[in-house]
Amino acid sequence: MKVVFFGTPDFAVASLKAINECMDHSIVGVVTSVDKPAGRGKKLRSSAVKNYAAEHKLHLLQPENLKSNEFTSQLHDLSADIFVVVAFRMMPKSIWSIPKQGTFNLHASLLPQYRGAAPINWAIINDEKETGVTTFLIDEKIDTGNILLSQKINIEKEDNAGSLYDKLMTIGKELVIETLNCIESGVIKPIKQHVKDLELKTAPKLNKENTRINWKKGAKEINSLIKGLSPYPSAWCQIKLNDRLLNFKIFRAEIGEDLNLGAGEVLIGKNELTVGTASGTLKLLDIQLEGKRRAAIADFVNGHKQFNEIILI
Repeated sequence: MKVVFFGTPDFAVASLKAINECMDHSIVGVVTSVDKPAGRGKKLRSSAVKNYAAEHKLHLLQPENLKSNEFTSQLHDLSADIFVVVAFRMMPKSIWSIPKQGTFNLHASLLPQYRGAAPINWAIINDEKETGVTTFLIDEKIDTGNILLSQKINIEKEDNAGSLYDKLMTIGKELVIETLNCIESGVIKPIKQHVKDLELKTAPKLNKENTRINWKKGAKEINSLIKGLSPYPSAWCQIKLNDRLLNFKIFRAEIGEDLNLGAGEVLIGKNELTVGTASGTLKLLDIQLEGKRRAAIADFVNGHKQFNEIILI
């Protein structure tokens, strides 16, 4: 089939590459976000999908407005059989209704669970034991369309958001190809998402509030938050160093001994830093102090032995 691909980050590139290297289908267009200023110099930065498309000389579109008549006309002119969407923004019906075989999206969860912007993170934050990827037909709402195919994967104890991202990216690209093949051969039957009697868990966009550590919660819950946000955007709190209050990111920790420490209270040992929570303690392993590089906890401890008071807030 002739495919128009929509996507932006690295997660989408894996599926784009798989389709481009597949002998059964051809990419007639790639749609991605416009270049955006980034970094201290505010230089324009291209998306990962644009970089791949440019390198492989694929027909590229970067519309500022998805509802513009010009963009809609450009898509019609490509005469695609199907649109494939991976990690892209919400699309209007005037776009996803164009191809005769419809438009399907790859979502990094087992729908209907974890609809939303950050399913990989929230699956770990909520201490799920399994997750997966789902392809579904796009409709007017977010992540609610009829399911095409899905693939489960276990979440291992050592997984964080980064490792799970890589695993889901790999099985996701395989599911995209399988979905294309099944649609072309006519053997796939879309299934309505059944939500009745289900306790739905959502995956809202991550922000400063829901990524901040609350030390009045238990050690296990906080550790799941840290893993679910590592390496990006990272769980954070504030650290009081004598009379200085700085932001403090935590990338890796482990459950510590059951010591008599209050919430946010710190115990410093040889190359160790242990923090009290509402139930149990956490030993911090990998951190970043505001204005500094990411570091192992031993380096942080050895560099801050002179401080009389260290509290996490």
